[in-house]
Amino acid sequence: MSSDPSVTDETSTNPVEVASAESTPANDAAPTRPPGGTYTKMAMRNMVRQPKRSLLEFGLTTVGLLALLIGLSYLTR
Repeated sequence: MSSDPSVTDETSTNPVEVASAESTPANDAAPTRPPGGTYTKMAMRNMVRQPKRSLLEFGLTTVGLLALLIGLSYLTR
């Protein structure tokens, strides 16, 4: 055994606590996922399948943000 208090002994965990933590009902329920995968994967797939729509929405978002920032700077000058 080391006398250094920052070193922990991994065999000192209580097996009763570990077993009770693993068998809780919250851990048994698996999170539900959409059928096609994660939302990020679905968004990336849609961007590849519909490039015109993705570019149009990106352009509209950019124009909208610029309009908002210019409008706010005009109002607060």
